Amino acid sequence: MPRYRAPAAAAEGEHRDRGSRFRAFVVPVAGEEEARAALADLARRFPDATHHCWAWRLGDPPRARSSDAGEPAGTAGAPILRALAAAGLSDVLAVVVRWFGGTKLGKGGLARAYAAATRAALAELQVVERVPTLELTVAVPYERLGAVQRLVHPPEVELRAADYGGTAHLRLAVHAERQEALRAALAALGLAAEEAPGARIR
Repeated sequence: MPRYRAPAAAAEGEHRDRGSRFRAFVVPVAGEEEARAALADLARRFPDATHHCWAWRLGDPPRARSSDAGEPAGTAGAPILRALAAAGLSDVLAVVVRWFGGTKLGKGGLARAYAAATRAALAELQVVERVPTLELTVAVPYERLGAVQRLVHPPEVELRAADYGGTAHLRLAVHAERQEALRAALAALGLAAEEAPGARIR
């Protein structure tokens, strides 16, 4: 079964070079909104820092973004992102907070420093393996509810939420490799499943 690696909890690491201090934070995030919130929180915590450079990898296959945050192009975000990729991580944000020490490090020195700080945090990181999972929603007439409930087999198919109104509205989490089989089983009952907003579970 396909799996991917993700942080179990946040970790920190630090690197110093010629007076500059590079403090790295690696945190688990469920999506872009959560990643931006974590980045904003670190910016509030360290308003005196010279730079807040970052990279994230989200989902499976991972979507990646990075930012040099005012450092010379390619000297901060890209090295951070390469460190995350080398560790095989997804659903992860890494932020390296820099305090300038008065001596310029040059492009190569900056890239090495940002990578070293990120690797220092990664060395402290606890990792979990996750199965790529999607969330589907389906509207179920009550006369077919029992049949749909029999399709729930944790952990491959889980019932995450239910709203019992005029029609039952179920939110199902399914391992990605099982989603076509689940859709086919629902179709055999005359039901259609739709991908839920934020459907890929991190």
